[in-house]
Amino acid sequence: MDIMEAKQLVIKAGIEVVEYGLIARTWGNISCRVDDKRFVITPSGRPYETLTPDEIVVVNIDDCSYEGDIKPSSEKGIHAEAYRLRPEVNFVIHTHQMQASVISALGMDINEVEPASAEIVGDNVPIAAYGLPGTGKLRKGVVEAIKRSDSKAVIMAHHGALCMGKDYDEAFKVAAELEKICETTVKNRYRLITGKVAETLGDVAEYIGSLFDSSAKEAPVFEPCNSERDGSVFNISAVDGDGSIVRIDIKTGELVAGNDYPASAEMHRAIYKKRKDVNFIMHTKTPAEVAMSKSGKTMKPLLDDFAQLVGATVRSVTFNPNSTKKTAKKVVKALKGRNGVLLNNNGALCVSGSEYDATAVEMVMDKGCKTAVGARLFEAGKPISPIETRLMRFIYLKKYSKQAKK
Repeated sequence: MDIMEAKQLVIKAGIEVVEYGLIARTWGNISCRVDDKRFVITPSGRPYETLTPDEIVVVNIDDCSYEGDIKPSSEKGIHAEAYRLRPEVNFVIHTHQMQASVISALGMDINEVEPASAEIVGDNVPIAAYGLPGTGKLRKGVVEAIKRSDSKAVIMAHHGALCMGKDYDEAFKVAAELEKICETTVKNRYRLITGKVAETLGDVAEYIGSLFDSSAKEAPVFEPCNSERDGSVFNISAVDGDGSIVRIDIKTGELVAGNDYPASAEMHRAIYKKRKDVNFIMHTKTPAEVAMSKSGKTMKPLLDDFAQLVGATVRSVTFNPNSTKKTAKKVVKALKGRNGVLLNNNGALCVSGSEYDATAVEMVMDKGCKTAVGARLFEAGKPISPIETRLMRFIYLKKYSKQAKK
């Protein structure tokens, strides 16, 4: 294949993986084989939406060497191995897709695949042993998984998935089918335990939430609001409201514009006062986030992108609209060193320097909560070690966040 044609396909795929929610921010990577000796791959730490052909890197399959100043993805070795071990493969997508990530924390292969899905992906889906992102250990685990199965997909423990195809279209078809396989696996487990059919994965989350015996379930429920810093004030509006915006002075708490003072406004104000790095706050109540917010427990990462974007741990805390100042301080404390917190019985609160970044944090928060729900359902899945989660969080804050701002 012509190099420029391969680069254009990778750029096109980059836009689509973002649109389909297969990755967040600069996570994941995409490559296309050029010939028996080379492939092109996405660069390290650059947003997919704005990639140009000059940023797509040509890499040699044999030794992963490359030319130029732009660094290829740190997972280039995994792509090289896929092309080396599978001569028929010409396009590879490494995703952090939702349902495959849930299964990735369970430490098990998927050995029951429905015939229609098996035609696309294979009779089973192997799981690769865990290794920190970009390491030889991760690469070795993927190689062993590819060797012991003819599947076109590999689930990477605590990480994501590798989807391989003879071309662009097949690789995406494999990724889409893998989500169906993983969702079916979760629903089948739910049916086995409860004897009921889950219409949606929200049913599974609701069931898990009902199992928690915690005072967190008694925390008062309040309307979620999103807000954005605007100089010395912040704008806040109800997520499910009519779109009206209330402006509040960060220092004094006085109403600058608008009529109603939202119940959670003091919580938002306290965060902006303490965290100068925060410019956007997002409060969401997905089924999985609500379920895990009923646990009243600190969440330990089951996924490495959760540790990187959200925090090495995520605390659970109560905000009470009837005791706003006191409980707002507790929320601020729980957020220290983190970009997310579980609000008891009220879902999740995600904070960051922009709406774009906060949206990415929330996407990973929801995925982390779905994974925690899955782990509880299967009674399996150990968190990533504290040392590794702290290391990943440190590297992310010092390196990848800076790259994302370029």
